[in-house]
Formats: sequence, structure tokens, C-alpha cells
Amino acid sequence: MDRAQKEQLVDELGQIFESSGVVVVAHYTGLTVAEMQDLRARARNAGGAVRVAKNRLAKIALEGKPCASITDLLTGMTVLTYSEDPVAAAKVAQDFAKENQKFVILGGAMGENALDVAGVESVSKMPSREELISTVAGMLGAPASNIAGAIGAPASNIASILSTIEDKAA
Repeated sequence: MDRAQKEQLVDELGQIFESSGVVVVAHYTGLTVAEMQDLRARARNAGGAVRVAKNRLAKIALEGKPCASITDLLTGMTVLTYSEDPVAAAKVAQDFAKENQKFVILGGAMGENALDVAGVESVSKMPSREELISTVAGMLGAPASNIAGAIGAPASNIASILSTIEDKAA
């Protein structure tokens, strides 16, 4: 890899570190190619990505970035799992680590906040952006349906009273 390629890689990693909502760092020693492809597919399906890069180049790319706190985690064979959604990459990494003992989460960063292993686990248990949006949409729609039910309730009560009176008269 020549100097120009390294500079381009550092720029790409810098963009990743700036635009990602969460970055999870893990060791992947001993994973097979098929297992790594499985991890990449899971991350892609969740809206994230997986990147293996030289630690030295990643450390250069981290200088001055919000998630510079993960610099100390970049030792050995590390893989970066990241996503714009602050929860997706953590969920993918946590689920994959449960199934593969060779995939060991070291920590990560959520913006400027450093995450240890427990922090990554906590983030992975949070609802995703889509789940939060659907919850908020449901909450916004609930008052309207309650109002419609309250407006329609007196009419149905009157109708049932009239029906009861008719039955007694007959």
C-alpha cells in the first residue's frame, strides 16, 4: 500500500468516525471468512457496516474526531462495526458476540461518549430509531382516536337507550 492509498484510507476512516452514531471495536482473532461475511451481512441489513483497518491508520484518522476515545482500544486484530443509527451497530455486534466466542467486544464510542463493554451492551438494548419513530407515531395517533371515541360514545349510548325503550314497549 503506497502513501496515496494510505492517505485515502485515512480520509475514508475519518469520514466514518465523523458520521457514525456509534462505533464498536472488537477483536476478531480466529473468525473464519464465512463468519466475517455473516457479520458484514448482518451489519448491512441493520443499516451499518464493518471495517477492518490497520490500527495505526485508524489512530491517525481518529485525531480530532468526536470518537477519539477509542484510540486505546485499537490494539491487536481489531474490527470496527459502525452505523449512523446510534443503536444498530451495537445490536449487531452484541448479537454476533453472543453466537461467536472468537468475536470479543472491547468497547466503543457513541459520539464523544466512550463506551466500555457494559456500555455497548446497554446501547444494544435500547430501541432502534425505527422503533422509537413508530412508538412516537402511535402516541401521536392515540389522542385523536380517543377524541373520536369520546365524540361517538354519546351517540351510541343514546342509540342503546332507544333500543332498550323500544324493546320494553314491544
